[in-house]
Amino acid sequence: AEAAELRARLRAVRHTVLVLSGKGGVGKSTFSALLAHGLAADETKQVALLDIDICGPSIPKIMGLEGEQVHQSGSGWSPVYVEENLGVMSVGFLLSSPDDAVIWRGPKKNGLIKQFLRDVDWGEVDYLIVDTPPGTSDEHLSIVQYLSATRIDGAVIVTTPQEVSLQDVRKEINFCRKVKLPIIGVVENMSGFVCPKCKNESQIFPPTTGGAEKMCQNLSVSLLGKVPLDPQIGKSCDSGQSFLAEAPESPATLSYRNIIQRIQEYCEQHHLQEEKIM
Repeated sequence: AEAAELRARLRAVRHTVLVLSGKGGVGKSTFSALLAHGLAADETKQVALLDIDICGPSIPKIMGLEGEQVHQSGSGWSPVYVEENLGVMSVGFLLSSPDDAVIWRGPKKNGLIKQFLRDVDWGEVDYLIVDTPPGTSDEHLSIVQYLSATRIDGAVIVTTPQEVSLQDVRKEINFCRKVKLPIIGVVENMSGFVCPKCKNESQIFPPTTGGAEKMCQNLSVSLLGKVPLDPQIGKSCDSGQSFLAEAPESPATLSYRNIIQRIQEYCEQHHLQEEKIM
């Protein structure tokens, strides 16, 4: 009955993409937000961003929605809209202050994730982007289990070039394979820094073991792209603006756009394959 309820609610969601990372601080929520912004740039597409990072909900801040409240209607909770075609849901909207700590055990977190999927009135959605917490814990198992009632296109895994990060990403890839979650590919974030004055490139996080590229070759996973460091990304996130719109000529923006296009192509292909099977 529960699966049928979730299936009914999410029937109008065409594509679902999970954004994962092995560890915190690699720019996963920033990537989720910019993926949503990039997809929503096409006004014919309806995009939803679901933040299930229960203990560290940074999406409201990044999307410029801090202080917003969730409203309830006869058809369920209404997402908070950034644009007409970009809706957001996060536990951050349910807290009385952005500084409130969410001190919950697993079952309560799982209950809220289920509620987000079952009770939010997403409407017709082309892309549902799910921003997850770091690691492979309760929230990840819950979202995969609940979404198995519908359809998941796959996961995008975000890393930085150094071995400390890649070590945890290998665990994340292993997790995806164990729970039969397709991997769309890996994004290497903070991949070098080009000085705006002298144009020299510096490796802030040296890829001592070959970076994401070598890891992807070894594990037969696609590398979707490398995003260079740009200080404007942090500024845009802090002010709740879209970096893609604020710095359209930045090498990081061009990299993001290529990655977003590859994700779209994967999702469309995945959709066609599923239709053939059905």
